[in-house]
Amino acid sequence: MTHSLFRKDMFIETAFARRFQAMLRSALDNRTWHVIVADPGAGKTMSIRDLLKTAGGRSVLAVVAPKNNEDEQALGDQFFTALGLPLRGHWRTRKPKLMGHLHQYGTECLIVDDAHDLSMPHLMLLKEVTDQGRLSYDHPLGLCLVAAGRGNTIPLKVTLDQPEPTWLQWRRRLDSLQPFCRIASHTSEEVRDILATLEQVYQPLLPQLNLRQWTNSIYAWLTQPALDPTHSGRVTMDNLMKLVIAALEWSYEAKATDVQAKWLEHAAELLVLRHDTLRIIDGAFPSVEADQVSSAKSEQTSETQAEQVSSPNEEEQKIPSSAPTEQAPGARSRKKAVSQPAASVKCTFSGVVQISLQRFEESGVALVECPGCGRAWTLSPSGGVLRFKSHDKRKMNTPNTGRRWVREKGETDWNVVSG
Repeated sequence: MTHSLFRKDMFIETAFARRFQAMLRSALDNRTWHVIVADPGAGKTMSIRDLLKTAGGRSVLAVVAPKNNEDEQALGDQFFTALGLPLRGHWRTRKPKLMGHLHQYGTECLIVDDAHDLSMPHLMLLKEVTDQGRLSYDHPLGLCLVAAGRGNTIPLKVTLDQPEPTWLQWRRRLDSLQPFCRIASHTSEEVRDILATLEQVYQPLLPQLNLRQWTNSIYAWLTQPALDPTHSGRVTMDNLMKLVIAALEWSYEAKATDVQAKWLEHAAELLVLRHDTLRIIDGAFPSVEADQVSSAKSEQTSETQAEQVSSPNEEEQKIPSSAPTEQAPGARSRKKAVSQPAASVKCTFSGVVQISLQRFEESGVALVECPGCGRAWTLSPSGGVLRFKSHDKRKMNTPNTGRRWVREKGETDWNVVSG
């Protein structure tokens, strides 16, 4: 039975959280405007939630950018709800009162999470409301647009760089020194600090828990290309917690006193090697107890291999093959076929991508589709050029639909497309 502690939604003051919250507090104290970017899963939302608790009252107001609704009212209603005000009456009568309510409640900073989803009408509303605050109430507001992005991608920059007067005014309101900021995720040493904190949290369940001895292996697993496509060498909180919590939960159910190597390897395998694998669920769903029974005869051999491959003193780049079985005993006849990947075929396209860096950076699009097999990669300039590394040929036929760079068959020019 899973312990409730493994399902508890907790905030840990990580190095990323301290960097991110320091930026938010700076905007609050100085009433400055920033576009803040961080990796998906870095811990932005949890850090915002913690900041709201410590700020108290409504001095900081945080909302999430509306999804699939570009109307300004969608964002305006979010602010009314965050203030605890009812959504009565027509929007045209409520809109002029929004800044008055912000002034009345003493709001000093607005935070919009998932800001990459903001539309032009949303951005126009933010400008209009804050302009009213300065003109009618002498009440400047800080503003943080918090977006998810990888590599050198800067969400909203293309919109804010437009030459129309409105966007010139919008851009002028951004902080002069730090208009666009990227908050880095965790280094190897910062991962070690997080593991030390997790030891204290989960030692009541696993009395001899020692996660720090696995720092090098965990860092190596979580910076592989499947989880770190831009090769940043940083680890996100989401990936770290998924790996560690899964391994701790399985170790606890196995009645161990410390995290076991085979469960760490199994969790890493699911995150890295099977990151995009469709798992077929059929028959009796596998459990930890079932896995233990089916692998009882080979347990000693598996643990010996695990210790050799995942020694705490070595940084391994490959996921061991000694992870515990993933299927129920009834599916043993298919185990070998499922666990052994098919031989991969290399794509014929690799090397320098002929896109000028100026066009690439101005587009705000970092996703590039391979003209050989259709596989999409997030690229960043290295040595003054963009380079598509040697890769396995894409096996799936599902078409790409996001905004990306493509080179049509028989052509030499690269262009940004969507759909």
